[in-house]
Amino acid sequence: MQTTYKTGDGPGRQSHGMSTSTRFDTKIAVLLREDLEPWQRLNVTAFLVSGLGIQLPELIGQPYEDADGVPYLPMFRQPVLVFQGAKEVLRAAHERALSRALPRAVFTSDLFATGHDDANRAAVRAVPTTGLDLVGLAVHGPRNAVDKVLKGARMHP
Repeated sequence: MQTTYKTGDGPGRQSHGMSTSTRFDTKIAVLLREDLEPWQRLNVTAFLVSGLGIQLPELIGQPYEDADGVPYLPMFRQPVLVFQGAKEVLRAAHERALSRALPRAVFTSDLFATGHDDANRAAVRAVPTTGLDLVGLAVHGPRNAVDKVLKGARMHP
């Protein structure tokens, strides 16, 4: 993990003096198929990142608390970057994530028709890896490895 410093001034920014920005050695990324409806993009992203947090507890920070002492759940300790791409980009990214053995979560089009976790797992289990109709992929790993997995994808608008 590297630390850099940014100034707080500039258009649209509030100036609070010097702030610390952290550059993480790893990256959390979500890749969405570009033809999803807005509600689907949000739903898929939420489901995908939930898998990473459970499987990789080191990604989770400390619990939050407001000034009144009200506690809140912890969240990821680093940003989640969201990308999009065509079906072919998603398929290639999935293959690269598998070949690099990176921790990953998938969301297939079949999951939009299921109503609970058992049915979701059964829907994925029923299809061979190369036949999965992927609409989303979450991946975590070293920055350069994740960047290679996401080749051809672009940042989500």
